[in-house]
Amino acid sequence: MVHESHDDDTLHRRGLMLILSSPSGAGKTTIAHKLLAEDDEIAASVSVTTRPMRPGEVEGKDYYFVDKAEFDRMVEANAFYEWAVVFGNCYGTPKAQIRDRLKAGGDVLFDIDWQGTQQLYQKAQADVVRVFILPPSLEELYRRLTGRGTDSPDVIDARMARAQAEISHWDGYDYVVINDDVDGCFEKVREILAAERMKRTRQTGLIDFVRGLMRG
Repeated sequence: MVHESHDDDTLHRRGLMLILSSPSGAGKTTIAHKLLAEDDEIAASVSVTTRPMRPGEVEGKDYYFVDKAEFDRMVEANAFYEWAVVFGNCYGTPKAQIRDRLKAGGDVLFDIDWQGTQQLYQKAQADVVRVFILPPSLEELYRRLTGRGTDSPDVIDARMARAQAEISHWDGYDYVVINDDVDGCFEKVREILAAERMKRTRQTGLIDFVRGLMRG
C-alpha cells in the first residue's frame, strides 16, 4: 500500500529504491518475486528493453519493449536513471513514475547488475539501498544454471565467466547476503528493508511529530 501524502500524515516517509544484484543463478529473481508477493508497499521497477518479448510476457508489466532507435532517443532525452547493454540488448530504468512513487511513500525494487547500480546510485544516492546476493560457491552456481535446462552450454559458460566478474564488485554494495538457503536469504533481505524504512532521514513527518511532542 502506498501512503498518500496528507498534511496530517505526520509519520509519512519517503520511499526507497531497493536494489538486488547477483550473478545469474544466485537467486535474486526468486528473492524479488517473494518480496513482491509478501510486501504490498514495494513494487517492481519496470525497465525499458530492446530485447524481443518472450512468450507469456506482458507489455508494461514485465518490460516496456522498444526498438533500438526509440531506446537511443530516450537516452538522448535523459529519460533513464541508468541504462546498460547486457548480452547485446539494451535495458534502462525510466525516471518519471519512480520519482512519483517515492514521493508518495512507496518503495521500488530493482533487479539490475553492478553497472546499473553504480549509475542509479550516482543519480539518486539518498534514495538507494544496495544489496548483493552471493552464491555459496561457484560449483553450486553452475549446478543451478545447468539445472534450469533453458540455456545452451555456450550460454552457461558465458554466464559463469560473467558471474566471476560481477562478484568482484561485491564491495560496492551496502549489504551482502549469501544465498545458501533461499528462505533464510529472503528473511535477511526483509530485515534490511525494514531497517532502511525506519531510518530517520526517510521519516519525513518526524520533524512536525516531534515538535508536537515537545509542545505537549
